[in-house]
This record gives sequence, C-alpha cells and structure tokens, in this order.
Amino acid sequence: MCFSATSSFIASAVIGSIGVATLRHVREPRALLFASVPMLFALHQFVEGFVWLGVDGHIGKLALGHVAFLFMLYAQAILPLLMPVAVLLMEPPGWRRKAIFGLTAIGTLVCAWNAYGLIFFPSPVFVEQNSIAYRNPLTGDFWISCLYILATCGALLLSTHRVVKAYGAVNVIALTIAEIVKEYAFASVWCFYAATMSVMIYWQFKRLNIDIETPNGSSRRSFWPGCVLAHRPL
Repeated sequence: MCFSATSSFIASAVIGSIGVATLRHVREPRALLFASVPMLFALHQFVEGFVWLGVDGHIGKLALGHVAFLFMLYAQAILPLLMPVAVLLMEPPGWRRKAIFGLTAIGTLVCAWNAYGLIFFPSPVFVEQNSIAYRNPLTGDFWISCLYILATCGALLLSTHRVVKAYGAVNVIALTIAEIVKEYAFASVWCFYAATMSVMIYWQFKRLNIDIETPNGSSRRSFWPGCVLAHRPL
C-alpha cells in the first residue's frame, strides 16, 4: 500500500476483520475459496507492512528480501491462479465453466513462469513517490502481464454470478487507474485497491446473494432452532 508501514498494518486489520466476517457467512464449501479472498488480501497487506519496515531500515536486508518475495509471490504468481480457480469452483456446468477452465490453465502457466522468475532472478524493491516499487525481469514481461490480466480478471467477468462479474468489472477499472496513475508501483497499488474492494465480497455473502446451485438467486439460510430452512425474498 502507499504511504507507510502503519497504513498497511491498519488496512490489514480492517480488511482482516471483513475477511473473518465474510467467512462466517459461507454456506457452501465450493464458495469457500472465493470467500477467503478478503482474508488473503489482509494477510498480503500485513506482509507489505513489513516490506515498508525493511525499506525504511527497521528490519535487516535478509528479512526484507523474504517479505518482499512473499508479497510478490502472492501478487504475481498466486493471484492469477487463485482467482480463476475460485470462480471455477462456483461455476455451474456450461460453456462459461469450460472457458474459465481454460483461463485456469493460463493462470497456471503465469503462476509457474512468475514463480520461476521470482526464485531465480533478482527482484529490487524500493520506494518511489510514496509507494513501493517491485521489479523483476521475468514477471514484468509484457505478454506475461497480458496473460496475467486475462486469467485474473477474465474469469471474474465470465462468471455466471452477477456479483462476481461486478467485482471483476471494478477490478478492471482499478487496474486501469493504477496503470495510468502509478504504473511504477502497479503491484502495490492495485493489490491495495483489490483488497479494499473485497468489501463487496463480504456484502454479497452477508446478503446471501452467492448461491452455487442457483446462480443469481439467494442461498438458503439455516435457522438453528429446529433446523428450519427458509429463502430470502429476491
């Protein structure tokens, strides 16, 4: 995140609280990975707080190298695989599921390529205009970046679930703004925007608007007394 370690740690705490609340509203196992996105972004912001401590000289260079690697591993290698898999698990049979499966294969390729680059090539980390910039000769490749966006955002936009599509559309807008305004610190800025927008995921799970069996319907709410099941009105 921009500005400082304190900002990243505060963002992590707030988004982490949202993440815990989101997981409490999960009714179906296949939605669990998608519901975990806010919590994973909270942990990601927490890690970047330590990156800030490292670039500010509060922790050693070895520790800085480790936390910077973890931040970049999630942002550049795990996300392009995690997002399509999370969407695929919730998608009903049909052409969209087949297309998302193809995007998952692309995400796997991007994950492997970027993980290789992060492991075997140096990744300088530095502060530029109040933001942290991450560099790597392999992960910054133009075509890999295009495949990254295709896998990460394409799966969201292809989803049958309207709320997942909406999250994908907002992510594309944030991605575009981050690229135009802070291209030099794209990974840090976009991941922060994506983290803050994960409140959308919490809201939809809270309202029971993500139903695996009936996309764009409402999940069944279980009332513990007598285990009676009821539907929320659409």
